[in-house]
Amino acid sequence: MADNLKTIADNRQVRHEYFILESIEAGIELTGTEVKSIRAGGVNLRDSWIEIENGEAFVKQMHISPYEKGNIFNKDPMRERRLLMHKREIMRLFGQVKQGGLTLVPVSLYFKGSNVKVQVGLCKGKKLYDKRASMAERDAKRTIDRAIKERNR
Repeated sequence: MADNLKTIADNRQVRHEYFILESIEAGIELTGTEVKSIRAGGVNLRDSWIEIENGEAFVKQMHISPYEKGNIFNKDPMRERRLLMHKREIMRLFGQVKQGGLTLVPVSLYFKGSNVKVQVGLCKGKKLYDKRASMAERDAKRTIDRAIKERNR
């Protein structure tokens, strides 16, 4: 049976700023109005990151717009939200972040069935020359694809 995946938000800036070494799927603790707002597309992952405190993982600075019809049930749009992961997995990531100078960043947010999931990336920051190299590589691939397309006409 194929999983019913529907991407809600994608943090494209992560692929430019970091090397993604490992990718982990995690659940996220949300309220009802936040889920309704996410279904309407009111989420932004741009400047968010993940921090581990007291054996729990939290997403910081993820903006979920208040639900229009939510009135008193709406929560703070920038509140920290707990990630639902196994304790063993959280501790392994915590060790890698502390020792290796790595960062945990939400890469994308998606529905898996009716549940909201977060793709967590264990990332290493790119230096300026790395960014230039990946830009040059992308440009070269684009020109090759363009040449192939012209030749096939």
